Amino acid sequence: MYPEEVIAPIREDLTGAGFTELTTPAEVDEIMNAGGTTLCVVNSVCGCAARNARPAAKLSVDMGDKRPNNLVTVFAGVDAAAVEQARKYTLPYPASSPSIALFKDGKLVHFLERHHIEGNTAEAIADNLSAAYTEFC
Repeated sequence: MYPEEVIAPIREDLTGAGFTELTTPAEVDEIMNAGGTTLCVVNSVCGCAARNARPAAKLSVDMGDKRPNNLVTVFAGVDAAAVEQARKYTLPYPASSPSIALFKDGKLVHFLERHHIEGNTAEAIADNLSAAYTEFC
């Protein structure tokens, strides 16, 4: 578990941009059963989350004409039960943080694992996500 003073600004990076933080398995299940499209960012304290994943997720929802209905995040290393539940929805992919998943009606339709995020620019990742929104949202 990380100290709150370390994770607060990392959490705020996404929640301040309109993402809802899910902290329990029940909250994860509720959003996955809500219907529509949901972007879920598995947030983390690692450098590639700050450098690429969080900026890409925020940028992607402001690009193009389409965007997910719901923007949510779970925090790896902080809210373990919520992250574990979210990862059930991303099977058969292995656990990865950071990662970014797009769901349509609770079904995974697009997934970026850490190895897709690490080494790419936020802009390239945002373009990838925006293309997925065009297809699925």
